[in-house]
Amino acid sequence: MTSIDRTDAAAGILFILFGLFFGLQSLGLELGTAFRMGPGYFPLVLSVVLLGFGLLILFNALKTTGLATGGVLAWRGLLFILPAPIFFGLTVRGLGFVPAIFLTTLIAGCASSKMKPQGALLLALVVTLFSTLVFSFALGLPFRRFGPWLTV
Repeated sequence: MTSIDRTDAAAGILFILFGLFFGLQSLGLELGTAFRMGPGYFPLVLSVVLLGFGLLILFNALKTTGLATGGVLAWRGLLFILPAPIFFGLTVRGLGFVPAIFLTTLIAGCASSKMKPQGALLLALVVTLFSTLVFSFALGLPFRRFGPWLTV
């Protein structure tokens, strides 16, 4: 029996609406090229990605068989995933990029009951190393790796 998964359908429609919003925002801006991006380039790329995800999610919602999820709310995910980027935003200037990304990854890693403390630490180390290499060294973004809260 085929039915529509309403939560996936709603999520797909939301992605499509956000994609259309960003697409419309980029229309009046100069696009540029991939190497010399204009102010409209990123909103257009974001729009295409969001529209693609929205269509995939909506298509998946239409072909789902009628299995009930039971309506269980993932409280652990809400308690750890949602505050993680807020924590990062509030502490990145004071702690610096490296400690903030490390602690943010640890917080988000606690969202899964399957994640063991050693796995969370390893994940935090890998994400921190990768992020620092990409954003600080490869892209050369001007931010403090260690902030004023950590200096004596």
